[in-house]
Amino acid sequence: MRRPVIDRICFIGGYQIDKVRQAFRHNTDWQNNNILASLFYAEDLMDGPFICCYADILFTPSVIERLLSSDEDIALVVDTDWLSRYEHRSEHPTYDAEKVIARDGVIIRIHRDIADQEAHGEFIGVAKFSAGGAARLRQHHHRCRQRYARSPFREAAVFEEAFLIQLLQEMIEAGERMVHIDTRGGYIEVDTQELCGEANYVVGMRHSGSLRSIDCVGARLMPSR
Repeated sequence: MRRPVIDRICFIGGYQIDKVRQAFRHNTDWQNNNILASLFYAEDLMDGPFICCYADILFTPSVIERLLSSDEDIALVVDTDWLSRYEHRSEHPTYDAEKVIARDGVIIRIHRDIADQEAHGEFIGVAKFSAGGAARLRQHHHRCRQRYARSPFREAAVFEEAFLIQLLQEMIEAGERMVHIDTRGGYIEVDTQELCGEANYVVGMRHSGSLRSIDCVGARLMPSR
């Protein structure tokens, strides 16, 4: 039996549609770039403090509350209970995790190649930049783009295909300070079919009232206070 195919999708907006239009940015070259380049399609919104996050995650409001409580210029949310989420997975192994090494509250390395036992935790894809931190992020991005455009950049074949963590590590090596804001869980990835199933279960349990401690919100770029 053939599976039904959904080949047309339409978005209909009404209430406050102008705010949606203002916040939306189109990554026109998505087939040839990666997370870092995609983020900078919203560079015009980086003229002040902001929070950014990956689009394929769910997290609890407390994650953002803890992040906003930090006075640091650059802060990354790190899951310290990250290994427990990998115990029963058949997809997305630990060597794909964006792990961090920290010392005295400061991140000294962020990389997928960090050994599991050496990692303080996994960067969940949520980060906060103050106005100063945002300015320095843009400065480092401009510097690297000018030097490495269409050329290899760190582990990326070309700069345009770089991950966000590759620019963050570049900044760390240039002397930028980044702190970790820890969460013990409170976060779910939805980047594989297997993980989508886990997320549907958790959200379903929450809405049924069986899991009252979970209140997941969608990932998005948002201004911070």
